Amino acid sequence: MNAPLRDYRLRPRVNDFTLPVLGMGYIATSAAAAGFNVGVLDGEAFGLGVDQIQKLVNDTAPRWVGFNLLAPTYELSAQIAAGLAEEINVMVGGHQAKAMPGPILADKRFRHLQALVLGEGESRVVELLHDRRNRGQLPGVMWHDPILNRPVSGGMPGTGFHLAPDIDALPFVDRHFFAADPYQPADGPLEAAMVGARGCPYDCSFCGAAVSANPDVSIRTRTPENIIEEMDGLHGRYGVSAFRFVDDLFLGYERFIQRCMAAFSEAGIGDRYVWDATGRINVLARVSDALISILAENGCREVALGVESGSERVLGHIGKRISPELTRQVVRRLTRQGINVKGYFILGLPTESRAELDATVRHVHELWQIADSGAGSFRASVFEFRPYPGTPEWHRLIATGRYDPAQLLGYSAVDLTGDGLDDAMRERDEFNFSVNLQFGEADLSYVRRNLVELARHQFDRHGVR
Repeated sequence: MNAPLRDYRLRPRVNDFTLPVLGMGYIATSAAAAGFNVGVLDGEAFGLGVDQIQKLVNDTAPRWVGFNLLAPTYELSAQIAAGLAEEINVMVGGHQAKAMPGPILADKRFRHLQALVLGEGESRVVELLHDRRNRGQLPGVMWHDPILNRPVSGGMPGTGFHLAPDIDALPFVDRHFFAADPYQPADGPLEAAMVGARGCPYDCSFCGAAVSANPDVSIRTRTPENIIEEMDGLHGRYGVSAFRFVDDLFLGYERFIQRCMAAFSEAGIGDRYVWDATGRINVLARVSDALISILAENGCREVALGVESGSERVLGHIGKRISPELTRQVVRRLTRQGINVKGYFILGLPTESRAELDATVRHVHELWQIADSGAGSFRASVFEFRPYPGTPEWHRLIATGRYDPAQLLGYSAVDLTGDGLDDAMRERDEFNFSVNLQFGEADLSYVRRNLVELARHQFDRHGVR
């Protein structure tokens, strides 16, 4: 069960697209392959309210319900869990579960919680479904012991393989579990989301995937042959011819890029499909123009880059290992080859001065200008800074003594859409949430005014967020 970002009975969804919950899809597919009857209820994709979800789950009466806990959706997840029937067992996972297991196990709203699963859950969820008593043998599984009155963990020698399943051996995700994947955009071919790797070696201070926040996750890439097999299977079954790689490492590891592109070239991927992927600016800055040309020949349509800031000092503070000049070079080289670029930016970062925020706004504009002289385009997606538990930035904020966890977890929705009438903001409605705290020099009104202006300018340029 994937909780919504808002209680949509109070205000209906205004955007019409959300990415599939691939992690839950992998778990559901693995459980189904083991013989269990499984469903995925995506409250965000369907725009559901808390009471609607509770009724759907209670009417279905499953043995287990699993929650994907994230900081922005935790409160709604807890409200939903509190209204579930007594006989339903609950398990939880996700970034919030990993970052704050103690408070979650103590939360009375999760009174039916029988297992908190840290990290990648495919094989351990299957074991729990076979028999709840297996939790004592499973590493990275926690629960509240009623006799000891404290959290305890399972695990036995020789069970560490559960923490890092062989991602080439996992069954391909069954798309029946998703509300809208494959997805048909209005102006392009049928597309599906995929992952090519798990884990990230970087330690960006704001990111839930930061290596220091995930010491249990080993970094693994799928073999190119396994990736191509899934692409061909999706094309054969559904007619998918566009793919979106949403993992951190698809274009973030040079040797993997070289291996994958060699396999793509041999399989003629560029003659049959197009694809988008995330990339690392510092990695793409090192690759040759010839390799970038091969990316384009193999169907690379767009690369998403975490640019974050136009201030070199702020980039150093958040651990990005890049500079504004490096970003300019990479955007110029990609767009010159006809590859589109999507840049992610954060306004209102901790320690950011107003002048540094203004530098980020200027950086967006200059990247637009750079792309205008190439064959590809540049689009910007801009966010207000939000703290996530377990990240390096979270720990730094707590260490200042100015914040406590309750403040940093005080997420609420922010309506930047003009009650759904502003098309420039409507499509990014699912990202508009905040803890309503000022972390840099600029106040929130200044942060949000710049965010909205950039989003409207982007919409005027391309009609996309």
